[in-house]
Amino acid sequence: MTIELLSSISSQLDSAPTPRHLVAYLRKKFAEAGFTERTDKSMGGDSPGLVTFDGSLIAWRPGTSLATSGFRIVGAHTDSPCLRIKPNPSEHRHGFSTLLVEIYGSPLLNSWLDRDLGIAGHAALKSGETRLFSSNKPLARISQLAIHLDREVNERGLTLDKQLHLSPAWSTGDSTADFKQWVAKSLDLDQDEVLQIEAQLFDTAKASALGADDSLLVSGRLDNQASCWAAVNSLIAAERSTATQVIALFDHEEVGSESASGAAGPLLEHTLERLAADAGLSRTEFLSVLPLSTCVSADNAHAVHHNYSDRHDMANAPIINRGPAVKINSNQRYATSAESAGTFIEACNRAKVPHQVFSSRNNIPCGSTIGPITATRLGIRTVDVGVPQLSMHSAREVCGVKDLDALRRALTAFLC
Repeated sequence: MTIELLSSISSQLDSAPTPRHLVAYLRKKFAEAGFTERTDKSMGGDSPGLVTFDGSLIAWRPGTSLATSGFRIVGAHTDSPCLRIKPNPSEHRHGFSTLLVEIYGSPLLNSWLDRDLGIAGHAALKSGETRLFSSNKPLARISQLAIHLDREVNERGLTLDKQLHLSPAWSTGDSTADFKQWVAKSLDLDQDEVLQIEAQLFDTAKASALGADDSLLVSGRLDNQASCWAAVNSLIAAERSTATQVIALFDHEEVGSESASGAAGPLLEHTLERLAADAGLSRTEFLSVLPLSTCVSADNAHAVHHNYSDRHDMANAPIINRGPAVKINSNQRYATSAESAGTFIEACNRAKVPHQVFSSRNNIPCGSTIGPITATRLGIRTVDVGVPQLSMHSAREVCGVKDLDALRRALTAFLC
């Protein structure tokens, strides 16, 4: 099972350097599993289906009794902190062609130094089409200053100016390499056919097993593609139930979710209402179904760090490879309640997988997720959970292989 699991999630991670690449990859996976993409007013009756919008995807399997059993939803996000390439990025500095970047979310900036970086994104074309592109080799590098020129860096710590020190070099010579021209060439198009480009850097190192026992998975974008992988595979594996089973994977969580394709937008609400209408429910009946429903917001949790145990509340801190964590915060940074936690714990028990809890120290505030947004927008009881990981928001993150399998199995039980 471990080899099969690693192959499955590595294929996804290596194929999806951006949210839109992830959606494109998952569309094919769902099509192979018999899910039909919906683009018209009908949601397909009793057939499993999906809708996509830019970097977001919602997929479902209709239940046999939506009116009395409601929705079972698993939510996650498709984006990760990174360095995005600015609209007019090309510069020439001291023999190097460089690219201006914009910080997306809150990445660990030092983790992007001295890595072999690729470039991926999408372009809007004159034809009205949007096309994806991704370099198949390393193209860029942000080189750290040599210690001989920064003698005290190990004592005082690395300081990076966000504007001056993060531009990657991507060619040498006396002229500035043209980024738009490179994108057009990658798409086998003339440059004037490309209207606008959205692109980002990514670490070209492949996802890999780590450790003497291969018990860890190391990759970029584990936060939160690990949860996306577990959600997708749980929905495909789940048997049809009385409840309508839904997974919702949103873009822009790392920057607040307030977009047309983010969790604060209308995508999930409108999709659920369309599913209810397709099942013959009125608007009033749809609203009465929402309190019957439950959502699992799956987003990775902070595992206890072997070198920094003082940063954790050790009575409420998850250990890698000991099960997914239920994330709790009384100030509603997480949406977990006693009732919603109980629903997930019961699913873990049925799946015969362990679970843990995460609650942060009072002097180290926790982050947040799509959970509180979904609960607030829809009035659906929600529980926040996630696999424990280290190096969160690094260009290269690590989590436990057993935890990935446990989350997948628990979500499958939850959906059923």
